[in-house]
Amino acid sequence: MFVLIGCDSGTQHIEVFSYSFDLSTTDEGWSGDFSDYPEGDSVLFELEYEYTLLPENISKTRNGIKVAGNNLNEDLFMFIKRKITGLQPNTTYSVLFNIRFASDAPTGDFGIEGAPGESVVVKVGATEIEPKKVLTTGNYLMNIDKGNQQQGGQDVVLIGNVGVTPTTTQFTEVYRNNNSLNSFIVTADAEGELWIIIGTDSDYEGATTLYYTSVDILFNQVN
Repeated sequence: MFVLIGCDSGTQHIEVFSYSFDLSTTDEGWSGDFSDYPEGDSVLFELEYEYTLLPENISKTRNGIKVAGNNLNEDLFMFIKRKITGLQPNTTYSVLFNIRFASDAPTGDFGIEGAPGESVVVKVGATEIEPKKVLTTGNYLMNIDKGNQQQGGQDVVLIGNVGVTPTTTQFTEVYRNNNSLNSFIVTADAEGELWIIIGTDSDYEGATTLYYTSVDILFNQVN
């Protein structure tokens, strides 16, 4: 769902664009992929992307976008992406995200070379070009600047991690968001379009599975 909100700041009219994606019955045009792993190792890394039913303890009827992988090199990036249209061309926006996903990762637990919760960070961002993995000297890397593991980059900001609670043993839905103090600044292209990317960057050497269930994005025009 897309909503355009107009507001006046003094004598200037500012437009706010709101996008809401409920993934319970359709994937809403999102797609996904993986990077930061060696060429030919997708089976070994147990990479999985699927639009499927949520775990039964959450719902027997709702769907979500499942992404999963076994991070054997402490550097796996798992992401979903979608093109956004309808923005004002060549206009700069402050972008706020509210992401809901299901995770079974506990907090305060330490495994192989990291924690299954805190060592898998959530990153969000927007770019003019489509985020893709590219083969570089035998490894798949991103064509955008997503930063390194626990750090953000030019094209993304951190909004938390995948940990739920210290006692988590089953999949549980959680929210992650950025506020106005941690907003992402980006300029739409000449057609008023941008690519959105949401992903997890891991330095936990182990398996991670997530189910994305909703995405809300707010574009505030920057004066």
